[in-house]
Amino acid sequence: MCATVISRVRTNSTDPALLHKDAHLVAFDKPAGMPVQPDRSGDPSLLDHAAALLGSPATDVGLVHRLDRPVSGVVVLALDPGTLREMNRLFSQRAVEKTYWAIVEGQAPDEGTCAHALGHDTGRRKARVGPADADATHVLRYVRLAQGERYALVQVRPEGGGFHQIRAQLAASGLPIKGDVKYGARRGEPDRSIGLHACRVAFAHPATGRPVLIEAPPPTRSIWPALMALR
Repeated sequence: MCATVISRVRTNSTDPALLHKDAHLVAFDKPAGMPVQPDRSGDPSLLDHAAALLGSPATDVGLVHRLDRPVSGVVVLALDPGTLREMNRLFSQRAVEKTYWAIVEGQAPDEGTCAHALGHDTGRRKARVGPADADATHVLRYVRLAQGERYALVQVRPEGGGFHQIRAQLAASGLPIKGDVKYGARRGEPDRSIGLHACRVAFAHPATGRPVLIEAPPPTRSIWPALMALR
């Protein structure tokens, strides 16, 4: 039985929705377009929002993992150094189960596995995808949940956490994410979001060892509602 499951419908798509809070951890549903941490844009970040909510400096909130700015969904933050260290250990040992929903272009197979060697082109801020390799360390598996005329909804479970892993590997497999022009999508979204949403994170609580499941509801922007209704 999970220690915590909180899933709420977002009331304001521009603000992060609180999904979970205890003495050690806090989790939010980050809206697409918001950076996780402060960047050169000066736009409000998730860390800024968390610090204001908690009444503490942003430096006191530990960043456990990240989501790209145009991606929405679950982000977990640590509230003390010990919890941050333990959560980093869980992520490094792949003891955190991450699940995403993605809207991809074209006709998706019923299911598939992507296995590649990934590099990082820092100059272009883009992942480099090597040849498909059954022994590659970057692997993701997907299942089609719904198929429309031009787009499909797939559920994705990546192993590891490479830079732009899901975006790059789906595109390399002929399934670019809707709006993700960096990786071959036909056109961008007006709000510069992409069709990728971190819908679920599961792990053993770093303080109690009890299973924790944190879920974020599907987005209501773009064609998300139409494809979710086809599941």
